Parts: sequence; structure tokens; C-alpha cells
Amino acid sequence: MTDQNKAILVVGGGITGLTAALEAAESGYEVVLVERAPYLGGRVAQLHHYFPKLCPPYCGLEINFRRIRSNPRLTVYTMAEVTAIDGGPGDFSVTIKQRPRYVNEKCTACGKCSEAVEAKIKNPFDYGLSEIPAAYLPHELCYPYRYVIDPSIIGTEDANRAKEACPYDAVDLEDSEKEINLTVGAIVWAAGWTPYDPTKLENYDFAKSPDLITNVQFERLAAVNGPTGGKILKPSDGQPPKSVAFVQCAGSRDENHLPFCSTVCCLASLKQCTYVREQLPDTECTIYFIDIRAMSRNEDFYTRVKADEGVKFVKSKIARIEATGGKLVLEGENTATGEKFTAEHDLVVLATGMQPNTAENQIPANVSYDEYGFAISQPGIYIAGTCRSPMEVQSCGQDATKAALEAIQTVVGR
Repeated sequence: MTDQNKAILVVGGGITGLTAALEAAESGYEVVLVERAPYLGGRVAQLHHYFPKLCPPYCGLEINFRRIRSNPRLTVYTMAEVTAIDGGPGDFSVTIKQRPRYVNEKCTACGKCSEAVEAKIKNPFDYGLSEIPAAYLPHELCYPYRYVIDPSIIGTEDANRAKEACPYDAVDLEDSEKEINLTVGAIVWAAGWTPYDPTKLENYDFAKSPDLITNVQFERLAAVNGPTGGKILKPSDGQPPKSVAFVQCAGSRDENHLPFCSTVCCLASLKQCTYVREQLPDTECTIYFIDIRAMSRNEDFYTRVKADEGVKFVKSKIARIEATGGKLVLEGENTATGEKFTAEHDLVVLATGMQPNTAENQIPANVSYDEYGFAISQPGIYIAGTCRSPMEVQSCGQDATKAALEAIQTVVGR
């Protein structure tokens, strides 16, 4: 970097961080993008379709990856986290810790290392719904397009087999954690969100049935690169469900869990109903809801889904879910009629809330947070996307552009 004090650090390589980094770099500023995962794209990359166009995420991500490859002003560190921030606007000293990947830049993604290992791990890209070899490509269009070796096999014969199998000397079993020190003028923090942990919902008994899944897991079931090749099947027996329930506000708007509305969950469930109805026209969907929140242009989408006779809406906060005889039994009260009910379903999808990553992993700087753990911007450190507020993909892009402009104004003024 010719002038580090004019550089901008972007933390988080999801759609918000990607947008902010590219906007700043294409405006002529040096940008460092730091992402905790082995690949860029964040949770958007794991979706089947996303709003507003209901298209596959690779449509937009591939364009962004091409923009990254063609921009020499943008430096990317994956498997990395910011551990310390000192200084102030125009002169931040930043420490980054980068975990070992055990695969270097010589990798051609030939897959020989993966074929050689025997150990399997839960696939994080599929939210644990599938298993993959412990030497793996995060997904087929990932950036960087390079394999990763899970640290659980380092020091084992499996790791040695992976190294011996590589024809390009790309497997580096001596790889180790690195510390990177930077000086930057401004920071955009776009560290994203985590689905609320469904095991905390004790009355839903999440771990008792494989057919009780979360909304993000359901996206992987519907995705063509997911564990079932895009077929919506019950994890328990691989059969198509005859009845699917979507349970809204699973942990959201609840003072014992997430007291706020995550804003996107209703739309996500409506969207997922269309996945089911298009693929399995004889399967009935039921949405159990407190109230449906689909504002502005999304109201038309809600109206269209509601017009489908195969989609039922029941106004109820589900009190209990139990696995019984191969079925999932829901108990609740229909708040429109006052009647208590039980209902059986083959597959139940929990619309878990959007918890900001800043609630669990705070920014290593003097930054304020609201009562829910969302971070608040301050001079020189600009919070963007879902760690600032719950929002959908399009809003994340707009928020990222705003944060990038604020960061540019900071470095220009110094």
C-alpha cells in the first residue's frame, strides 16, 4: 500500500462486506477484506434463492468475484479475524490472526487430496446436513477456489495421505497461524449474523428428530448443490414430505431469547413454501405465525402465496413440538378462534431469528451496542448490514454502499 492511512479495512466477506469492499476499491482506495470462513459470500452463498428476484445467489456472487480478481487495490484474507484495534479515525492499528488452511496457492482444486483422506466431517456449508471428507472444497464456486484441510486430521496418516496425493505440492502440513499488522484510515464492520441456536428452545426439543430443521437448513435442502441435490426430502428417511410446517418466530420476539423481530423470517418462510409447492404440488404447507410481516413491495408476494390453496395460515405461537411415531406433533392455540389444537406434520421448519455476530463476538474496539447486541457506528468505524440491524439482501447492499462512502469520507479528510 502506498499510503496505508488512506486504506480501508472491511471486516466480513458476506454480501455486505463484499459490496463495501468493492465500492471502495473501485473508487480508487486500497482495501483489505477480512473473512472468518474459508470462502467469501457469507450466508447468501448458502441460499437456494434470494429476494427480490428469487434467483440463485451465484448470479450476483460470481460477478463480484470477477470484480475482486480484476482489482489490484483489493487484498483478501480468508480464515482470518481481527483481534485488536487501536488508534482513531485516519490512523487505526489493526491486528489480524489468520488460521492455517494447510493448502497453499499452488492448489488447482483437482480434488486428489479429498479422494485420499478417509475421515469425514460435518459439512458447515450444509449446516451439518451432510458429511464431507476432511480435505474439502467449501463449495463448487467458492472464492478463493482452493481446498481446505480440517485441523482435526493434522498429525494423522490421513493428512499425510492428502499431502502425498497432491501432484502440485499444494498441501502444506507445516502451515501455521499468522499475525498480520496493518495501519488503516477507516473500518467497515460487516461481520454478519448467526441463526439463533434452536437447541435453546427447550419446548421444541430440536435434537430429538432429524425432521425438525431450521429455515437456513431448509435452504440447503432446496439448493441444487445441497445434500439432496435440490430434492426436498425428509432427513430421517429420504422420502418427500406430505405435510410441511413453518413455525414463525422460533426464538424471536421472545424476552427469553431474541426480543426483537428479525424482519426477514416471514418472507423466508413464504419463499420456502413456493419451493415446496413447485417441487411437490401434492404437499401441503402450513405457516404458524404471530403476524405476517411483509411490508412494501413484498406485500404482493405474500398475497400470491396466500392465494395458493395448498398453503394454510394458522395464527398461533406454537407452544410445543414433540417427535412421536415418525411424525412431529405441534401443540398450540389458534389465537384467531381461541381453540387449542394439535397438528401432525412430516417436516417442520423453524424460522429462527437473526442474531448479530456482534452480540457474541464484540468488536475489539471501544464501540457501543444497543440492547440486542447490534453494533453502533462511531467516527472511523462504520457498522453495516445485519450486525447493525436485521435486513434482507438488497438492504444489505444499500447499507454497505453507505458505509463505504462514510469510510472514504474519513480517509479523504485525513
